[in-house]
Amino acid sequence: MVSFESDYIAGAHPDVLKALIDTNLEQLPGYGTDQYCESAKEKIRTACECPDADVEFLVGGTQTNAVVISTLLKDYEGVIAADTGHVSTHEAGAIEHSGHKVLALPHVNGKLEAQTVKEWVERFYADGNHEHMVFPGMVYISHPTEYGTLYSKAELEELSAVCRRYDMQLYLDGARLAYGLANKQTDVTLPDIARLCDVFYIGGTKCGALCGEAVVFTKNNKPQHFVPLIKQRGALLAKGRLLGVQFDALFTDDLYFRIGEYAIEKAEELKAIFEKHRIEIYLPSPTNQQFIILSNERAEKLQDTVSVSFWEELNETHTIFRLATSWSTTEEDLKAIDNALGSL
Repeated sequence: MVSFESDYIAGAHPDVLKALIDTNLEQLPGYGTDQYCESAKEKIRTACECPDADVEFLVGGTQTNAVVISTLLKDYEGVIAADTGHVSTHEAGAIEHSGHKVLALPHVNGKLEAQTVKEWVERFYADGNHEHMVFPGMVYISHPTEYGTLYSKAELEELSAVCRRYDMQLYLDGARLAYGLANKQTDVTLPDIARLCDVFYIGGTKCGALCGEAVVFTKNNKPQHFVPLIKQRGALLAKGRLLGVQFDALFTDDLYFRIGEYAIEKAEELKAIFEKHRIEIYLPSPTNQQFIILSNERAEKLQDTVSVSFWEELNETHTIFRLATSWSTTEEDLKAIDNALGSL
């Protein structure tokens, strides 16, 4: 069975794994106070062109979103997100569990539009009863989005301006950031994100690490005593070295960006295979996530040999599936799906 189910179906990129093995017997202090965490933080600051940024490491995406959102928001505030956003759909109510409401707004191809946010916030403050409502304290976006689409620099600037105007924080979920930054169609760079966002995270789990996300606070806005706040939420890793060593490797010799570039190349090859076999694309995506429409009968046959991810039902007879490439995608994988689609 060949799998395109996600971009974290394999372990770690060989260079990351080697770094873990090479440092395995070193006796290091815990909780992220070792030299590899410090080295990784400095490399990330340099890559972001943000020398004053505060960087902290957490283990997974949902955990990161829950910790960041719950520590930055006031008790009476909620977070605006696209109704397709990860915090809105696939995090089992983790944000609501922390006591903060997700204020879901309509999306356009997975993206929040600044005008949509602006109009919603204006309606909120125009409501005579808004003191009895959940205040908008943050705007959450993901880049790439859940549909593999990307924000342009202009779109990020517009969202950032709305957040500044209404005293909201802009938080970017970068679970798959490597694939957004490496894309030839984007005009957004890591320094752009650092400049326009109040906080964002650089995803490792889906981009070559065994696990781990690097949270970057860019406006001297890291919550006070952040370490105990992380610990209260059960998210402080005793062996913090595990995260520091991995991100130190990912940000050495542009490995993080090279991982993104490789996955994009394989995604383009995958799209060519879809075109060859006249497979309908649901939504054009320039990143490593690709979405196709299959009849339920053809989908069942395909999954005899190729594992793909269910996304959503299109209608009674057709379903949307997601396929993702990564550092671990091989030419053999692509040949296998080419043959499988050819036999449908």
